[in-house]
Amino acid sequence: MDRVRDLASKKACVVFTKSSCYMCHSITQLFYELGASPAVHELDNDAYGREMEWALRSLGCNPSVPAVFIGAKFVGSAKDVISLHVDGSLKQKLKDAKAIWF
Repeated sequence: MDRVRDLASKKACVVFTKSSCYMCHSITQLFYELGASPAVHELDNDAYGREMEWALRSLGCNPSVPAVFIGAKFVGSAKDVISLHVDGSLKQKLKDAKAIWF
């Protein structure tokens, strides 16, 4: 859990993914389209990936990826991010965290 929190606090927008996950790719692309440049951590390519995956599950991420943190706060999974985008609050969260400036 400490490793996840540490990585999540190093950048305004952080996405934990797996390289073979299409939803992970879609969520990451959404952030790029909004002007954010998220830190992307692929769990299947990280030596501590399994441990981080269990930590994300303990936060309530099921499936464990994508798991999104904005401003070091856990936002949720793909469903949560899409809901925030649809209701218009995702962009404001990114602005508040200084992940985007406009």
